[in-house]
Amino acid sequence: MSEQQLIPHLFRTEFSKITSVLCKFFGIEHIEIAEDIASDTFLSAVETWSYKGLPQNPTAWLYTVAKNKARNYLHHNNIFIQKIAPEIKHTSTDVEENEIDLSEKNITDSQLQMLFALCHPVIPVEAQIGLSLRILCGFGIDEIANAFLTNKETINKRLFRAKEKLRTEKVEIEFPTSTEINRRLETVLTTLYLLFNEGYFSESSDNVLREDLCLEAMRLNYLLIENEQTNLPEVNALFALMCFHASRFAARKNENGEIVLYEDQDENLWNKELIERGAYYLNQSSHGNKISKYHLEAGIAYWHTIKADTKEKWENILKLYNHLLQIQYSPIAALNRTFALSKVHGQQTAIKEAEKLQLINNHYYYSLLGELYKEIDNNKAKENFQTAYTLAKTQTDKQTIKKKMDEL
Repeated sequence: MSEQQLIPHLFRTEFSKITSVLCKFFGIEHIEIAEDIASDTFLSAVETWSYKGLPQNPTAWLYTVAKNKARNYLHHNNIFIQKIAPEIKHTSTDVEENEIDLSEKNITDSQLQMLFALCHPVIPVEAQIGLSLRILCGFGIDEIANAFLTNKETINKRLFRAKEKLRTEKVEIEFPTSTEINRRLETVLTTLYLLFNEGYFSESSDNVLREDLCLEAMRLNYLLIENEQTNLPEVNALFALMCFHASRFAARKNENGEIVLYEDQDENLWNKELIERGAYYLNQSSHGNKISKYHLEAGIAYWHTIKADTKEKWENILKLYNHLLQIQYSPIAALNRTFALSKVHGQQTAIKEAEKLQLINNHYYYSLLGELYKEIDNNKAKENFQTAYTLAKTQTDKQTIKKKMDEL
């Protein structure tokens, strides 16, 4: 991996670890200091590595520099020492006695504790997810704004207010009680779900697939599985869903980096080991009597690991979508359901259901209508594809839609 590729990759994987450990050290009320030190560490990496070349162990280099910058900040910033240091978890003297711990165990503990701290009920759910995406997942403001279908200014204000609230409420970075875990877990899982989706169905990047985001979501999800208190059915179901989707990484883009749609994918490129792993965790998720949206989406993803275009497959997928919409309605899930409906009951039935949704600002809506009108009314199919092309945000999506139009 070149330096140009490595630094963004390490930012995705290590920024949140450094920030979590430093934030736990300083206290959540000084979250900006932790973020600034972590950011400055990566700035140093860009400057130093460009001049001297890559170190033998880039991750260890980042950790060492981050620890040194934290020490220097405490020792040399007089304003910080006089006004802030007395209030933080460790004073500047403590830094010498209690080394900032960037061991694997403390990183894992700090990230989980930070994840639950950011999902504290004193701040609104949207702010909890936004902060988690920003601090723990390295999301840019544009990416968060896109996830919430809003603008950057709104997101900046939301994150600022949330940080202030966590500060004034003196929220501790610690693992919550069993009762609190249940209250906060839904937001934690939503955050990881959005992180994975941004990698798999990116709306803010021209990359077909951002594997680093997907793998980071899977890593954080697996931390929850490894922890006895959070190894719950819905956590396993979400991990199964990620495994099923991740199994198709290699088949999802061609040698030119262009997207390959599901029906055109080479099944031989699917990762059978990940499919088996997904099936294992889907089975693990069956314990208990609660069915979450992750169970149902994982079930849908499981059927998509069977390439054969059989009636049984699409009937099962349709049933799962019907159940999903009953427990948690989503316009996108309703839209996806109409494709399964077309496979079971025909295109005309599916068109009627799809057009009722009126998702007029969504390019997927028009893309699907274009697909459904093919062979029924090619003019209408073309009109819908053209509208989809106009609404598509990324070049990747535009290329895919144009290919569909060319095939008509």
